Amino acid sequence: MYNKFSKFVCLFVVLSLLTLNVSVARAGLVSTEAALAASHNAQNRAMVLAQLQRDDVRQVLESKGLSVSEVEQRVSALSDSEINQIADHVADMPAGGSFFGIIIGAALFVFIVLLITDMAGATDVFPFVKKAK
Repeated sequence: MYNKFSKFVCLFVVLSLLTLNVSVARAGLVSTEAALAASHNAQNRAMVLAQLQRDDVRQVLESKGLSVSEVEQRVSALSDSEINQIADHVADMPAGGSFFGIIIGAALFVFIVLLITDMAGATDVFPFVKKAK
């Protein structure tokens, strides 16, 4: 009885393994370029998704009639080359947003540097600054 049952189970296991579509795992070398490209693509996708979390971007999306979740789904569906194009375009945009903001920032930086050097006694630009003695 035990012998017939074990033969039946063995036959069933062998037939089931033969009928299963078992894929074979293949190991291979991954080039450095391919590994870096995959990492770069993942970073670009994360950067684009992070931009969608900003309040000003959310306001623009809502004014256009889009929800953030809908745009996140669309970004997830983009190919790697499309994500890289978007990320490169975002990286090329100026951080201040306009030329006027850059000019104001540069003028403020120069003013602060001159004020500090004037307070230290290295320059004499501003008459309202008390000199260090």
